Amino acid sequence: MRFPAPPLAYDAASDHLREECGVIGVFGGQDAALLIALGLHALQHRGQESCGIVTHDGDRVYAERHMGLVGEHFADGETHHRLPGSSGIGHVRYSTSGGTVTRNIQPLYADVRGGGIAVAHNGNLTNARSLRNELVASGSIFQSTSDTEVILQIAARSDRSSASKRFLSALKQIEGAFALVAMVNGRLIAARDPFGIRPLVLGELDGATIVASETCALDVIGATYVRDIEPGEAIIVNENGMKSDQFAPPRKARPCAFEYIYFARPDSEISGISVYDARKRMGRQLYLDAPADVDVVIPVPDSGVPAALGYAQAAGVPYEMGIIRGHYVGRTFIQPTQAKRDLGVRRKHSANPPVIKGKRVLLVDDSIVRGTTSRKIVEMMREAGATEVHFRSACPPITNPDFYGIDMPSKEELMASALDTNAMAKALKADSLGFLSINGLYQAVLGENRNADAPQLADHYFTGEYATRLLDHERAASDKDRQLSLLVDA
Repeated sequence: MRFPAPPLAYDAASDHLREECGVIGVFGGQDAALLIALGLHALQHRGQESCGIVTHDGDRVYAERHMGLVGEHFADGETHHRLPGSSGIGHVRYSTSGGTVTRNIQPLYADVRGGGIAVAHNGNLTNARSLRNELVASGSIFQSTSDTEVILQIAARSDRSSASKRFLSALKQIEGAFALVAMVNGRLIAARDPFGIRPLVLGELDGATIVASETCALDVIGATYVRDIEPGEAIIVNENGMKSDQFAPPRKARPCAFEYIYFARPDSEISGISVYDARKRMGRQLYLDAPADVDVVIPVPDSGVPAALGYAQAAGVPYEMGIIRGHYVGRTFIQPTQAKRDLGVRRKHSANPPVIKGKRVLLVDDSIVRGTTSRKIVEMMREAGATEVHFRSACPPITNPDFYGIDMPSKEELMASALDTNAMAKALKADSLGFLSINGLYQAVLGENRNADAPQLADHYFTGEYATRLLDHERAASDKDRQLSLLVDA
């Protein structure tokens, strides 16, 4: 399905897509809060706004939620004393639905008939606004602006006999992309959307069950990867073991392409595919799609590093760290004016002149969004003495927005939606510009070209083909058309 884009929130100070969220759940682990905190550290790249942990000790529920990083709140060695229990869930958040406020920090918790439910969510529900409007009209009172609370409200109104069954029935009413972990009356429930857009993996540690957004979280706590949670599957874990519930009909999986391109940690595996290896293959394919006669290949750190290495190896050209990234530039430097944003780029990236001066340089980044940061980096290379500067993107041109949990500009603000490659190169002040082709992306990740019979990715950013219907967006567009019609008639 193809749809135009609404204006979405986007941080213009960074010309990269923003991470989504990360979730982890533990059942049957001694000092579950410590395992959860360690796992959240590994998932910190998926969200830096807030973090939270909820645990259950067999009798009571304990919760802590904070603005800021995991290490600022759960690294004092006392976490397991404040949050006792052998089971629990955790969340790191970057908001794509709901604002940056304390009431939206997850996991969210509610008492419903038959017990309590705590839930943490990665993704975005494409019918959340429609469901919320119906719930409010019938008397529901919402405490947050997060789409995750819709799940709790639906579960609270269900007529099923237990809290677990009410939660599972709520899953059948939501649409979009989601990977959920929940504590329901002491049980751990983990569920993944019917297309498997957002990742969720299952692991085991000394008899304890672990679920997490990425395998890197399993690795850091010493757990063994068992399998991925299947699209449309929910697993329910209690003291008697684990059972699987297929709450939605099986669909052809469409994992998010940007998990491989940018979001996931390089040491993770998504759907059994090494993210680091996939990114190196993207670089090799990028050389085949867009070669250049240059002296040195330079990555835009950090996300461009594996692809640049693959490109350099395929081209037989030296690979050098020509840009040094400052890792301690936080949100303090996010400023509202363009001049201050430009300074922020220089604080975050510095040229390494000895490997640049007098060279024909090729820059490799994971993607181009607005192009603002890319242009500043091209200028930085020229100021450092590069004789030519060529730019390559390790993914196809981004021409369409996301509705599944990625913070992205509106279609009108996406550089590749308004300009062709030559015009983009001119705007970036680059000697040439090239992109990984859509078939190149499929070859790098899945090992075959994109076609209807082959495995698919969620690739709507490049193709405009969305895996699900976009109910909230369709209704918003219809309402806007209706309002415009009224104005014209007037």
